[in-house]
Amino acid sequence: MADRKAVKIVSGQPDFLQFNNLACETAGGNVIFATDEWFAPASNLLKREPPEFIASAFTEYGKWMDGWETRRKRIPGHDWCIIQLGVPGIIHGLDVDTSFFTGNYSPSASVQAACLDEAPALTLEGDRTGMAASDSQFEAVAKLHSELWEELVPVTELKPGYSDTCHNYFPITYPSRVTHLRLNMYPDGGIARLKVYGVGQKDWSALPTQDQLDLVALVNGGVCLGYSDAHFGHPRNMIGLGRSANMGDGWETARRLDRPKNLQKICVLFGQFQVDGKGILQVPGYEWAVLRLGHPGVISQIEIDTNHFKGNFPDSCKIEACHLTPEEEGKYVSGRWSSDPGNKWRVLLQPQKLQAHHRHFYSCDSLALSGPVTHVRLVIAPDGGVSRLRLWGRPTSTRHISKL
Repeated sequence: MADRKAVKIVSGQPDFLQFNNLACETAGGNVIFATDEWFAPASNLLKREPPEFIASAFTEYGKWMDGWETRRKRIPGHDWCIIQLGVPGIIHGLDVDTSFFTGNYSPSASVQAACLDEAPALTLEGDRTGMAASDSQFEAVAKLHSELWEELVPVTELKPGYSDTCHNYFPITYPSRVTHLRLNMYPDGGIARLKVYGVGQKDWSALPTQDQLDLVALVNGGVCLGYSDAHFGHPRNMIGLGRSANMGDGWETARRLDRPKNLQKICVLFGQFQVDGKGILQVPGYEWAVLRLGHPGVISQIEIDTNHFKGNFPDSCKIEACHLTPEEEGKYVSGRWSSDPGNKWRVLLQPQKLQAHHRHFYSCDSLALSGPVTHVRLVIAPDGGVSRLRLWGRPTSTRHISKL
């Protein structure tokens, strides 16, 4: 079959965009405090969907905006909010997105971080448009001393929310685990989205080694490290919480351009069968995604869910696995997984015929490897979409710590 080389990052986009959004509302992220939410509530910052603009949309408080927008400051100070990450972890980069905030974007911003042993009892409920923090809320949040948190991004000028300037990217080199962020706007204005790209970090020492866990799950530290194509949906979506909300909440590739114009004719022409003994379509092409487990482990059960993919599910899939050191991983990541000189990959799950809109389960009897692995490569043929990948297994004693 014809392979597709690793996708190239669009020029100007940082590599950290491959990681998980630890603050997204679908990962459990939550805004627990905001000084002011007059035009639009701070909870919009964490939406999974891209920002939108509706020219005719107004509320009783002013123009409706898909983001967080405060009133024009007429009192001392500046606006800020506290975000509780849905998945605590190591942050590799931030995207402060000002989409559609052009004459009303925040001129400058900074970001601070903390790891709190106990989550504060702070919540913001309901539609908070037109509201500001109360005295009691200010008193409660003051106990966090958030003004003293570590600075991830110093006060930096932001760009306006036009399509070619809206993404304000900030690479982060902070090595410690983070549970909460403080986003500061100077002095006021609007920000559409805050995306916090990183890798979840779980306390594995507190878990019995015999427990069966989804080793590749977002909440357990799984992360996508490379892929061939993600035209409609990124592979990292496959390790998200729960079942997918729709096709956009999964991994979906473009239709391959090398697909046969007529399946029957190409098979007759070359004297080939259209399907093999398992009913798997025999045509050129496949797509792939590489994921690192949150912890090395022995995989004993696999779930591949094509939920919502009805006319665009893959015909088949297989899974390969390997055990890599941090140094080996770094080499393959830097090379975009374009080569494998050590021939590390081993078949974990033999090619399997897939169905539309269906949960496929494979037990240990179907798996070809019984030793610990650190990485998996999901291969789908010839193209299509997968909503969720679950790799249930037992974590092993050796911890894999990446240098990424």
